[in-house]
Amino acid sequence: MAHITTVVPLAQQIGSNRIVKGVKIPHPCGDPNLPPDQDRRLRRRILDTAFRALQTEVTRPTVFNPDEG
Repeated sequence: MAHITTVVPLAQQIGSNRIVKGVKIPHPCGDPNLPPDQDRRLRRRILDTAFRALQTEVTRPTVFNPDEG
């Protein structure tokens, strides 16, 4: 399972194995303040990161940042 969240420390504390850093609390998977095409690219980057996280072997809570990959 991949946990998309903006509260990374909490996800680490509860033991989520694959943590994907989200945007903001009310909108972890996008930013409605962006123009639609930019928001779509951001959402896609977050989901691609979550898919990469699911394919990655982990042994402890690991944070995946959509901006890094």
